[in-house]
Amino acid sequence: MCTCITYKNGDFYFGRNLDLDCSFNESVVLTPRNFPLEFRKAPKRNTHYAMIGMASKNDCFPLYAEAVNEKGLCMAGLNFPGNAYYQKVTESGLELASFEVIAWFLGECASVEDAKKYLKNLSIVDLSFASQMPAAPLHWMLADSKECLVLEAVKDGLKVHENPFGVLTNNPPFDYHRMNMVNYLNLTAQNPENRFCAGLPLKPYAQGMGAVGLPGDWSSSSRFVRAAFLKENSHAQQSENANVSQFFHILDNVAMVRGSVITDTGTCDITTYSCCVNTRTGRYYYRRYDDFMIRTADPLTADLDASSLYWFEEESQSLPSAIDPAIK
Repeated sequence: MCTCITYKNGDFYFGRNLDLDCSFNESVVLTPRNFPLEFRKAPKRNTHYAMIGMASKNDCFPLYAEAVNEKGLCMAGLNFPGNAYYQKVTESGLELASFEVIAWFLGECASVEDAKKYLKNLSIVDLSFASQMPAAPLHWMLADSKECLVLEAVKDGLKVHENPFGVLTNNPPFDYHRMNMVNYLNLTAQNPENRFCAGLPLKPYAQGMGAVGLPGDWSSSSRFVRAAFLKENSHAQQSENANVSQFFHILDNVAMVRGSVITDTGTCDITTYSCCVNTRTGRYYYRRYDDFMIRTADPLTADLDASSLYWFEEESQSLPSAIDPAIK
């Protein structure tokens, strides 16, 4: 269970809520330009674009949940169980394991337009990172400041969808979410007008009634609608502080509170972390469930031309003191 959004207000931002019932030993990591990326079936890449994001901690391959590269291209993987289908290896075309998709595209491509030329020959193949780590069932959102796509590997093959909402959650497939949005076309942030009957004296009795019917549960379809409504009706100053704050407020409204979502095994799904990255500066902001402080990881504090992964320390600055006044 996850929610991913884009946000543009001067600068372009990308981020998500990661909703799970446990940690996956995640930490913010920079993959510098000269860290060798070894893929199972695709050729090894010794040089590539640098990228930063949250990944499961290990030193041999960046297992990103989401990341952005130095050109401003962003990608996130979200849970897609029951629908994700990975192909058998055929040794033809571009074959990537699900855990390789983010690192490969962000290492190779500078934009969504650049990435499109690889999608026609792409197969997501059924390979796992390790025997104790089966391939996670995922679909992906790929975005830059101009365009947004959804990639879904299903039984019929790889489906690539234009995503005008800049939002992605989980099941059902994206076609459903796109159609479901039509059910909410009457919602508005303004006070509603009486369309029920012109002859009746019906007036709103409180603020916010234009959004009566906006779903408030934590299902993926409801989170999709709620996130899209909030980002499309967002008002914020064009400053780093205001934009980052607004981004986290939107994510807060689709976050899972411990105890609100119980899994089939009796565990609690929670928003283990929320994150937001400014794609121009590469600054990665994040907040964990049990720590309300917004922390930052700045790629410019690391060597972008290094040959080993750079894991950021958790003791980063909080948001108010981390923002550079020069870019407000």
